[in-house]
Amino acid sequence: MSLKEQTLKGLRWSFIDSFSVQAITFIVGVILARMIEPAEFGLLGYTYFFVAILSFMVDGGFEAAIIRKKDCTAADYNTSFFFNLGMGVVLYALLFLTAPFISGFFEEPRLTAILRTVGLMLIICSVGNTPNVRLSKKMDFKTKAIISIGSSISAGVIAIVMAFHEWGVWCLVWRMVLGAIFSSATVWLFSDWRPAVEFSRKSFKELFSFGYKVFLSDFVSIIYSNIYYPVIGKFFSATILGFYTRAENFSTLISNTLSINVQRVAYPSLATIQDNIEQLKWNYRKLAKSIMLITFSCMLGMAAVAQPLISILIGDKWLPCVPFLQLMCGSAMFMPLHHMIRDLLVIRGHPEIYLRLEIISKSLSVPLIVIGIFWGIEAMLIGKILMSVLVFFMDAHYASQMVSYTVREQLSDIAPLLLVPLCVSLTVWGITFLHWNNWLTIIVQFLTGCVLTAVCYEFFKHPNYLEMKEIFMNMAKKLKNE
Repeated sequence: MSLKEQTLKGLRWSFIDSFSVQAITFIVGVILARMIEPAEFGLLGYTYFFVAILSFMVDGGFEAAIIRKKDCTAADYNTSFFFNLGMGVVLYALLFLTAPFISGFFEEPRLTAILRTVGLMLIICSVGNTPNVRLSKKMDFKTKAIISIGSSISAGVIAIVMAFHEWGVWCLVWRMVLGAIFSSATVWLFSDWRPAVEFSRKSFKELFSFGYKVFLSDFVSIIYSNIYYPVIGKFFSATILGFYTRAENFSTLISNTLSINVQRVAYPSLATIQDNIEQLKWNYRKLAKSIMLITFSCMLGMAAVAQPLISILIGDKWLPCVPFLQLMCGSAMFMPLHHMIRDLLVIRGHPEIYLRLEIISKSLSVPLIVIGIFWGIEAMLIGKILMSVLVFFMDAHYASQMVSYTVREQLSDIAPLLLVPLCVSLTVWGITFLHWNNWLTIIVQFLTGCVLTAVCYEFFKHPNYLEMKEIFMNMAKKLKNE
């Protein structure tokens, strides 16, 4: 199987995985949001910062190192497994002991028990990390899709049943924990690998020497992505934090799915041609244009229909999160491209540049946090949009050095992709001001957006649109046959 065929097959199953999981998560979230108050979602939001950081520390950058290494040995996998497991146990113990202090800082007594329960994911996920990495390295995204979809459905159904019995925030807590349990247990059922009792210093040194640079870079990004939760929770309220987290869940529905899938498939596939600069540039450029065409359309479209969408799906009690959602869609548009450029740096063997960019770009969040505290969350989110544009230029500069893909070329590729989605979304957003009923508004918006987008791209014979159209039609045919 050629690299192109392998990549397309991986993308197909990876998209099935992520979009199915996102759809299940979204539907379950909508049901729970109608049954649970915003303050309860906000209460769980306090835990995101701590759990996200500690969960990331469990891996320590070993996943990126293993996927990039061409000839992984049994010692590499065994060393990675026991390192992950040890980190999971140690970090859970740390969270267990510090939970009362965190609870006291936020003046939320229930946080102690919630943190100690959610923290179990650290140990549970550490057990499944290495088998999951092996599936990614083999690009077996079909198996990963089955595991993810099954785990999401199981945990979601149980959470809904718990919500009917008025478990409140604990429905959300156990949904996360059970999802981790089902995922780790299932990956072991599908995996043909079992660890031997072995910890190689040589393997650890080799994997860590590369992985720690990626780890530090991503660690900075993880802090940045999650720092807003404790800040909003501390300086505003659990209810406002609930609105913020719900808006973020909607805004990242598309951008995170695209980012995750691109990283899952593009990183291992591009890593196989890391020494062929010309081919690497061609594949990266082609993938970037296709992904950004989808991202711009989806994110601007969601911002345009935010008001009726929120009202219909989760009720009028959540309408205060509409402006948050619209602004978040603007800052999330460049997220997939950001991840692609950073992966390109790692593939070319320059994780130190990746780390430098992460430190510089994420340190810009400090003034944004200050703006949020003194001038409100909307001002902070506007700042995030401006920062995402600035970060793009920083990333583009280094991408031009890695594969001779100049900033001018990147702008000429990306800027035209924004024009049609921007014009269409402004037209669609204008329909909101007709003050029709929500169902009629969103139906007319959806049909108008789809028709205008298709007509514009078909009229101008946009090459990326035509190629994406052909790819999706072929994927649909293959999926139907399978």
